[in-house]
Amino acid sequence: MKVRDIMQTPVKTLREGTSLREAAGFFRRETVRGAQVVNEHGFSTGVFSYEELLKALAAGAELSDPISLHVRPMMCSVHPDTAVEELKRYGSSFLTVVDGAQILGGIDMMAVDDIIKGGRISSKIPAYAALQDLPEAAFLVDEDWIVRWFNATAAVSCTAETADVLGKPLSQVLTEAGFGIETEPLDSQSIIIAWRDETRFLPITWPASFPNGTSDRMVLLRNVQEEMLRARELTKLRSLSKELDAIIDSSFDGIFITDGKGRALRINRAYERITGIRAREVLGKTMSELVHEGFYDESVTMKVLQSRRIETIIQKVRDSKTIVVTGNPIFDDDGGIWRVVTNVRDVTELRRLQLELERLAELQNHYRRELDSLRRNINTSPEIIIRSKKMQEVHDQAMRLAQVDSSVLITGESGVGKEVVAGLIHANSHRHAGPFIKISCAAIPEQLLESELFGYKAGAFTGALRSGKQGVFETANGGTLFLDEIGEMPLALQAKLLRVLQERTIVQVGGVSETPIDVRIIAATNRDLEEMVQTRQFRSDLFYRLNVVPLFIPPLRERQDAVIDFIYHFLGRYNQKYGLNKQIEPEAMDLLITAQWPGNVRQLGNTMERLVVMAKGEVITRADVYKTMGTSDAAQTACQEPLSGTLRDAVERAEKQALALALRNNPGSRAAARALGVNQSTVVRKARRYGLHMHENSDAPTHQ
Repeated sequence: MKVRDIMQTPVKTLREGTSLREAAGFFRRETVRGAQVVNEHGFSTGVFSYEELLKALAAGAELSDPISLHVRPMMCSVHPDTAVEELKRYGSSFLTVVDGAQILGGIDMMAVDDIIKGGRISSKIPAYAALQDLPEAAFLVDEDWIVRWFNATAAVSCTAETADVLGKPLSQVLTEAGFGIETEPLDSQSIIIAWRDETRFLPITWPASFPNGTSDRMVLLRNVQEEMLRARELTKLRSLSKELDAIIDSSFDGIFITDGKGRALRINRAYERITGIRAREVLGKTMSELVHEGFYDESVTMKVLQSRRIETIIQKVRDSKTIVVTGNPIFDDDGGIWRVVTNVRDVTELRRLQLELERLAELQNHYRRELDSLRRNINTSPEIIIRSKKMQEVHDQAMRLAQVDSSVLITGESGVGKEVVAGLIHANSHRHAGPFIKISCAAIPEQLLESELFGYKAGAFTGALRSGKQGVFETANGGTLFLDEIGEMPLALQAKLLRVLQERTIVQVGGVSETPIDVRIIAATNRDLEEMVQTRQFRSDLFYRLNVVPLFIPPLRERQDAVIDFIYHFLGRYNQKYGLNKQIEPEAMDLLITAQWPGNVRQLGNTMERLVVMAKGEVITRADVYKTMGTSDAAQTACQEPLSGTLRDAVERAEKQALALALRNNPGSRAAARALGVNQSTVVRKARRYGLHMHENSDAPTHQ
């Protein structure tokens, strides 16, 4: 028997815009399992069969979707003279019969199955006994969809007696069995799709031919729920895979993935860009093979497989580019290495940027030196040098204090510029037109300090002027009085000073009447007044009266970046003072900058004056600095020769020297600890260790 003997003629066709619902109804009405799909011009674009309908519904398609989304573009075709027995090898549910370029008809493979099994089905119902064992529910319906026969699976699905099924429309039988069904709009009996308990069934219909010419149909209810779930899961997995691929390929760093045997599985575009190695060159090969072929000099993946931990190496690829490679093992549930994910970063650009930053930093230093050289000629006598952040804070605080009349206590080591800051506050205050009187409480003998402060009447004591004398409080009336070294004031006089601050009046020595005064007090000390209060060397009530607004000036060692400004400042000052034009070479400048300057700005100024005066040439050289600083404390730290002995001995000698210097230049262990950046207990402990102690009164260190 040939194909031309059983083929469907003429060939049935569907339009591209036909919906899935309309196609299913077409298959049932025409008793066919497939049709050609034509476009608006009548040209064939493919085939749509029950097979495509099943796949579409399993994938979650809507019945209103057009079949053009699911058409099989490559048609399976046979010649009309092909033997029917050979059709099985084509593996398709619907075949097109083609002779040359002409389409003659179509072949429904379900009908072919009937023919191959032994001819056309007879009119006797028992002939369907072969369908009894099918796992799918099968019904035989007539042209009005009335059930004439059903198999055992259908009986179980309907859970009804034979008499309750036969002779009823199939849609009614299924509805009574708990199925939800959807029928064609124009045919209340024809079933499009059915479902029960969230399980979807696809009715598959094919003609059952009888000798009497009846048009009965066989209907199978195929469970497509698993196919739908698999299709949806497959769609989900494909979407996830697409998302992961997009993430990996969008990474700026290179990514190289191998399996647990070190075989390359995938690389991203960034890896190809960084290394110049293409995916086609390495995928499918093991890392040992790639190293042997010269793609890499070593493999971080092989190290990870051996150590079973994260590994990082600097790797060279075949074009001599250097990259940083980090391999990360990913383990399976059994603890074995399942994948090795390698991250690749090109450090060439980072290294270039680092070198560029270093070059710019060097250029910045060069320009700063040039600007500093110009600055010394433009401004040779600034009131205060501001370069460091700490001094900027001091300056800002001083300017704020200038706007009020509160008492100010300025603290800091000797030589840091406390008097300069006090003058700055006065010059920017509303008292700037008044006098700015300075007096050192440590420079005047205790017996004369009271009369210097408050004045005296004629004949107040032996040697007193007959006319008497005004004190500095009266002299500073309407202005500012700067009391330097306030920590050296005797206790008895501290009580009188406290009364002046409270009452704003003074009584001259030998006098009885009070004189009102209008004076702002700015006090300064290099001693630790808090510690002196605890040891009863300073009155607590006077301390709190003076310490309304504290202002601490950091030592020069904590604002090292300002040294160069001071150097040029003093160089310009003493050149002008002595009528000289000395310059300073960079090596000498570097030596001065790196010195410790325990005497702070005052010591630096004295050193610069000696250099300007004593330097023989017009340029101050490194040798001049060594010679001038040979006996100074700064030279002991910046210019001394290497010490002999072990490293531990050298460290101890340096520590002892620094501790002695801090105790000598700071008024007490607290101030020394603050200067050294350590705790007070550390200063006390190490002072005992090195044989250093402080006198009870002077708090000055000596060697035991």
